[in-house]
Amino acid sequence: MPHAIEDAPALEPGTLRVTPLGGIGEVGRNMAVFEFDGKLLIVDCGVLFPEEHQPGVDLILPDFSPIRDRLDDVVGVVLTHGHEDHIGAVPYLLRLRADIPLIGSQLTLALIEAKLKEHRISPYTLAVKEGQRERLAPFDLEFVAVNHSIPDALAVAIRTPAGLVLHTGDFKMDQLPLDGRITDLRAFARLGEEGVDLFMTDSTNADVPGFTPVEREIGNVLESVIAKAPRRVIVASFSSHVHRVQQVLDAAHANGRRVALLGRSMVRNMGIAAELGYLKVPEGILIDHRKAADLPDDRIVYMSTGSQGEPMAVLARMANLEHQVEIGEGDTVILASSLIPGNENAVYRVINGLTALGANVVHKGNARVHVSGHAAAGELLYCYNIVRPKNVMPVHGEARHLVANQRLAIETGIPVENTVLAENGTVIDLKDGVIRVVGQLDLGEVYVDGSTVGEITDADLKDRRILAEEGFISIFVAVDAQTGKVVVGPEIHARGFAPDDSVFDDVIPQLVRALSEAAENGTRDSHAYSQIVRRTVGRWVNTQHRRRPMIVPVVVIA
Repeated sequence: MPHAIEDAPALEPGTLRVTPLGGIGEVGRNMAVFEFDGKLLIVDCGVLFPEEHQPGVDLILPDFSPIRDRLDDVVGVVLTHGHEDHIGAVPYLLRLRADIPLIGSQLTLALIEAKLKEHRISPYTLAVKEGQRERLAPFDLEFVAVNHSIPDALAVAIRTPAGLVLHTGDFKMDQLPLDGRITDLRAFARLGEEGVDLFMTDSTNADVPGFTPVEREIGNVLESVIAKAPRRVIVASFSSHVHRVQQVLDAAHANGRRVALLGRSMVRNMGIAAELGYLKVPEGILIDHRKAADLPDDRIVYMSTGSQGEPMAVLARMANLEHQVEIGEGDTVILASSLIPGNENAVYRVINGLTALGANVVHKGNARVHVSGHAAAGELLYCYNIVRPKNVMPVHGEARHLVANQRLAIETGIPVENTVLAENGTVIDLKDGVIRVVGQLDLGEVYVDGSTVGEITDADLKDRRILAEEGFISIFVAVDAQTGKVVVGPEIHARGFAPDDSVFDDVIPQLVRALSEAAENGTRDSHAYSQIVRRTVGRWVNTQHRRRPMIVPVVVIA
């Protein structure tokens, strides 16, 4: 179990306990645990993508430690939709118990099943639709259609004797969605009439005034940009953004171009979406990327991953000339996605790289080629007035988003004491329409690094940052066991510190002197000698070069 900053009391009978394990104070790794009558229900189980100060990390998972000893009590995982920040950690949870039931819509389950296949896990799944009710032990679940930037998203109403919770998942209120499936405000209103005791609502755009623009506006912009493009067009988007890919297919078709999908996840996800009928592919428009090079430049559109500047994704590799599609003068690159907080530098680095290669880069900042999948302040106000919840807990967002969402709730008349600004690990109890914060767990970051899960620590990441920013110095020296005199070395080698190891010529006499003085004072231990070497070289490097590299001394007693 994780260390508790504030211990929660034992759960009283008839009380529902809610503990978010991720997605609060961050955009990613969404996961909430609901406990009633000894049983646990999980809503979402996603990943967070690393930032620049986390070198080498592939993914960041929620901290499962609060439930690790109680996996047999988990009755199911409800997945609100198929984005990575809501389903990406499911394989790592199912490694701990493979038969936890997964509940979600048809597309969501198809996406997670494909992901689990790579992990050699065959899940137990239950497909649900909007309007459907299912009972999982003490939890009576009702699913509600919501509109988002991926088809088949669902909100979930959770009924227990302790009260009714409505969790929106990610949603917006596009009134003219591409698939005709709007957020079901009639269901929200009906649940509001029944009495929503706790409203857990998406905060991502709570600090954006007004309403999120409709997706349909983008289609014409994409068509216009593609029509004017003199050569090849490369469109980057999330690999699960079915609506955006649909618009690109339609715009390419209207301009007599064919489309090649790039990136393993893009090919996999769009194959699933087309097979299930969520993606309507015009006859003959798709072409294998290997054959696309044979087409004239003005007859091809590449649809790729990498809109967040991810270093290993297709777009970044193009910008670094490490991809078979080589960007050149006159090519058009469209970044058809939002900027996830923390990714700005990586994205602008890719934009600069593409521009330097001669591409015309079109992005959200200079054309309407993307609209958000999240409700803005105006839409959230509507929801609060329709649902009229007794209590509100903003979820999914950084601190500024959560606070903005709380303010909106208060503006619609919800008392401030009935709103909870939680953190990951905050323990909230609900009973008889009253919520109380009863504890706080100290949760950690669980890093996936290659094939290792949870083995990399913050201290390891600090070492990696030092290696990347300050360099590495190794010192080998052999000293006489009796006299402490240096018999071999010191040999000093550096990486990422200075172009020539001769820079250390000045410190070698100091090092010999320090070892000799230590021997005169009775030092005979190799560890003590190593500390002297590290201190002497570290002080000299800091004084002379204003640097703090990693210093690794090797001292042999001869």
